[in-house]
Amino acid sequence: MAALGWLTPRRRSATARSVLAGEASAEAARKTAQAGAPHAPEAAGAPEDAPASAPGEAPGTEVPAAETEAAEPEFPVHGDDLAAAFFDLDNTVMQGAAIFHFGRGLYKREFFRRRELARFAWQQAWFRLAGVEDPEHMQDARDSALSIVKGHKVSELMAIGEEIYDEYMAERIWPGTRALAQAHLDAGQKVWLVTAAPVETATIIARRLGLTGALGTVAESVDGVYTGRLVGEPLHGPAKAEAVRALAAAEDLDLERCAAYSDSHNDIPMLSLVGHPYAINPDTKLRKHARANDWRLRDYRTGRKAVKVGVPAAAGVGAIAGGAAAAIALHRRRK
Repeated sequence: MAALGWLTPRRRSATARSVLAGEASAEAARKTAQAGAPHAPEAAGAPEDAPASAPGEAPGTEVPAAETEAAEPEFPVHGDDLAAAFFDLDNTVMQGAAIFHFGRGLYKREFFRRRELARFAWQQAWFRLAGVEDPEHMQDARDSALSIVKGHKVSELMAIGEEIYDEYMAERIWPGTRALAQAHLDAGQKVWLVTAAPVETATIIARRLGLTGALGTVAESVDGVYTGRLVGEPLHGPAKAEAVRALAAAEDLDLERCAAYSDSHNDIPMLSLVGHPYAINPDTKLRKHARANDWRLRDYRTGRKAVKVGVPAAAGVGAIAGGAAAAIALHRRRK
């Protein structure tokens, strides 16, 4: 009967642990960003002969004629240093889940066994299918991930993360979402990733894309070694909103002038904080909420806006399960 509980939607509000997680993430993000300017972004991978896009639109999006007739205010506003942009990572900036790709890389390096990879893949697939968080299920997934890195040096995981980005993540960046992020950077605004993935992994991705920095889940470390515990809880749902709120306060940002982008209804708390919320590759619940609240929608899975064409969120399950199968098959062939 416990499994049936996973299918029952739950509304989560901010708790002391989510506030702690958000504040810790904001502190880590600012510290990392101040340590050094991000590298120049890598090639976006968009076709050279891609058609020109309308102002404010990313390549690959299709703009209905009715929208081109009415001129929209300039956005993002150039020179507005009170504004910033916050981008969810999984299925918003990158196809699939960053933590799963990271797990595949660690498996390849024999950090854990095939059985643990299969279990991890199932946890990710079930979460995407159910679309809700069961406390016991989330705790199990969190404990599995933490047990893998416990006792390892932060510097070791950072170095491996750089390799894993090149192996599994670089080719999965959505050009359309990346163009939106670049528009904010070109306007002189800071751009942050906001994700439940480890802050170290998120920071690597942000730097590779030329973004300002990243808010992510903070794992506790002592003398540069992971303890196997988190600071607060995973940066998910309300915790993301708390992180954005904390960072905005520290950076003197006006959230009403900021933008946020996500694919998941779990990020509605974060999207609701800003004056310019966007639903990117939205799941069914977020698409419905976005339409009801007149939020902008973009769907780069089809090359068309989600207001015209929708793709079920569960479609991502096949990619996750397929990735696990591919990793295991590759391992078998190399034996």
